[in-house]
Amino acid sequence: MAGVGMGETLTGIEDLILVLNSGSSSLKFGMYYRVSDSDELPLLTGSAEGIGRSSGALHIRSADGKPLVTRESILESQSGALAAVATAIREHVHTAPVAVGHRVVHGGPNLRDHQLITPHLLDQLRAAAHFAPLHIPQALALIASAQSIFPAAAHYACFDDAFHRTMPEIASHLPLPQRYFDAGIRRYGFHGLSYESLVHHLGEQLPRRAIFAHLGNGASLCALRDGVSIDTTMGFTPTGGIPMGTRSGDLDPGVLLYLLRNENMSADDLESLLNHQSGLFALSSGESDVKALEERVRADDAHAALALNIFAVSVRKVIGAYIALLGGIDLLVFTGGIGEHSEQIRSAAADGLESLGLAAEKIKIVPAQEEKQIARHCRELMTGSS
Repeated sequence: MAGVGMGETLTGIEDLILVLNSGSSSLKFGMYYRVSDSDELPLLTGSAEGIGRSSGALHIRSADGKPLVTRESILESQSGALAAVATAIREHVHTAPVAVGHRVVHGGPNLRDHQLITPHLLDQLRAAAHFAPLHIPQALALIASAQSIFPAAAHYACFDDAFHRTMPEIASHLPLPQRYFDAGIRRYGFHGLSYESLVHHLGEQLPRRAIFAHLGNGASLCALRDGVSIDTTMGFTPTGGIPMGTRSGDLDPGVLLYLLRNENMSADDLESLLNHQSGLFALSSGESDVKALEERVRADDAHAALALNIFAVSVRKVIGAYIALLGGIDLLVFTGGIGEHSEQIRSAAADGLESLGLAAEKIKIVPAQEEKQIARHCRELMTGSS
């Protein structure tokens, strides 16, 4: 069934699911309807970018790509962006969603299943806020706003680390005393909804040994055997793993001790440094966008070249390690904004791995479909088919 264009009547479409995918300064969303037992299509999609910044903008498109709303203005918060989305839904769809799916980055050790949001679940999320202080409070605020705007809808939490529940303890257990593992300090892994969407997209074409590389402003890789996650680069938080747009990735713990002792940094100072002032942004002296960095490289900018080389080599090292872990490779998939659009990074990341069995025909580019995957989970939970 083809997607419905906004020029067509929408009054006959029922059981719509609104999906909310929030980032640190963005909100992606979509309204989905069921087209088969296992798939969803959007009526409209969009994004609010630059929330809280002077460069903020809201864009909403119909399924056929027609612009419905284009607003260049400051959106002060996720809740404000959601209110603008709700207005557009009332104007263009005329049907309230029966369910709202929320991407929740982290729920701590006790929340690893996609599920209906209840008062008890919200209490558990509040209690787990210390596991992800940058993400959980924001998720709670957005859920509260959505429940206020859409009080008749069922609300579902889809956890971005749930896909990695299958990792063996050898991958999830950090080399710290057992009491810390028991307290929930372990490798969780993230980008799980993106990786799930790739598994769904590839279906029976997914071979036994695969590596997925979600490369965007946040970036990670995942090793899969028989479609199941057995290792991933992000760890206790989405700050870990390879260097990213503004995140450091893994560091020698001694660096953090040095900063605490010699720079008199507080925990908040470290958090800001590691999440917002590091990665490509730090290496290039102020730029995290790969497209902009590639332009600077063409102008012989040494800092930009260093940033991109460190990023690509970090990805290459993980691919090589995961090939060894899997005992070979049948498929490498690039996804995410960088993975899908930067041929330079893809080429540099795969360079020299032919000797490990990575031939060109084993490499695919597949767009991530996190919002659609959330819609699928919500539908399954609604119908009891999960």
